[in-house]
Amino acid sequence: MDTSPLADLIYGRYSGLCAEGEIAVNIGGVRVVLFGDVLNRYPESRLAELVNCSTQNSELISTLCDDFDPGRKEFYFDRDPDAFKCIIDVYYFDEIHIKRGICPICFIKEMEFWKIDQNVLDECCKSYLSEKEEELKEIANKVKVILEDMEVDQCITRTQRCQRFLWRLMEKPDSSLPARIIAIASFLFILVSAVVMCVGTIPELQVMDAEGKLVEHPTLEAIETVCMLWFTTEFFLRLASSPNKLRFALSIMNIIDFMAIMPFYVVLALTYLGTTSIMELANVQQAVQALRIMRIARIFKLARHSSGLQTLTYALKNSLKELGLLLMYMGVGIFVFSALAYTMEQSHPETLFRSIPQSFWWAIITMTTVGYGDIYPKTTLGKCNAAVSFLCGVIAIALPIHPIINNFVIF
Repeated sequence: MDTSPLADLIYGRYSGLCAEGEIAVNIGGVRVVLFGDVLNRYPESRLAELVNCSTQNSELISTLCDDFDPGRKEFYFDRDPDAFKCIIDVYYFDEIHIKRGICPICFIKEMEFWKIDQNVLDECCKSYLSEKEEELKEIANKVKVILEDMEVDQCITRTQRCQRFLWRLMEKPDSSLPARIIAIASFLFILVSAVVMCVGTIPELQVMDAEGKLVEHPTLEAIETVCMLWFTTEFFLRLASSPNKLRFALSIMNIIDFMAIMPFYVVLALTYLGTTSIMELANVQQAVQALRIMRIARIFKLARHSSGLQTLTYALKNSLKELGLLLMYMGVGIFVFSALAYTMEQSHPETLFRSIPQSFWWAIITMTTVGYGDIYPKTTLGKCNAAVSFLCGVIAIALPIHPIINNFVIF
């Protein structure tokens, strides 16, 4: 323990009787003598109230501390002495830094007890505290879900019990081995469907129909049909077992699931009903084929079963501020440099910059250092503008990288 005069001047004394205007506090067995004029810098704090209250007012003292020794004029607190050593810094340095090894959530409770506002925390401690609070919220939500799943209501009917079992089977892969098998099968069907959709566009694997047009191979169509039957069955089983049908219907992922299933049955209905001509049907098939690619988004549902995807999600979620700043910087740069490029290139007879909106495309691919070469400046000023634009783009992209990487490391 430091007993130098400098330590006494800053943090008070750890022994000896109190002089006028001083206060002795015993924090978990550690006795500290503090100066009243320093404590009064924060008059609403608990220590300042102790300094200013009369030692004869036992009722008020009992509300401010755990015990009081009138003989030694010493106040006793059953609190963490290590946390108190951090909190006392606010009276001398106007800020508090949470030392390593102290739980930040418990430290906040200590600050509330000593009536110190959280705004005095150092900036690094504030960000650290917010990260820990987010982690605790995520853990609390997971625990809440687990407790809800484990909760057994004796009053539910057999139908409700079957509905709950089916919901866990389709939505909770970790609840049982059959649920895990269904989740793996669903993932495999998604991959197979995506591969079939891509392979079906290869001309060498297509066949001629009766009118000499290239269509998908019958084998690929059969595989696609099996996949769509699986997707349809899975969707309606999840819908039937959902405890909240409205919430299920409004879910983004469920809307994507429906949009992935619907085109298959639209084409099937038009084909067998024969309500359109062959040319119109082909156009419809091309349109719904484009919609089928939306089912690839179902892969993101597996994020809750993958710690890697969860880390990515949490890191990006906590980096929204940095990503927003990046988009703002890029947006301002794109507007400025595209306008400059359009103005500087107007003097060239073969200019490729026909308008400022058309120049947006050039600014985007230049600032992101892609550079397709389909549009480029031809004047000297335009080339100088291009050089400055891609340098600014590199700097703007690099600025938020470090905070985003830190979020990945934290999670």
